[in-house]
Amino acid sequence: MSLPKFLLADNSDHAETVFVLHTEYPRFLLNVANDEVTWFESFDDDDISELEEESVKLIEEALAFYDKEIESFDA
Repeated sequence: MSLPKFLLADNSDHAETVFVLHTEYPRFLLNVANDEVTWFESFDDDDISELEEESVKLIEEALAFYDKEIESFDA
């Protein structure tokens, strides 16, 4: 079984915050309330330029995923 690309996450210690977890490389946790990103990977200098370009796209995808999931709860 393969994991979904994105997962919604929450935690009772952060009751007002919802997170989106990106499960593929580069793995990260996005705080939807403030757009703070926590990376679960280590990057070297060669990866940084590619990561900057890719991360913008991935964060946009994560936020679109969040919006779609929240809309499904409202239906």
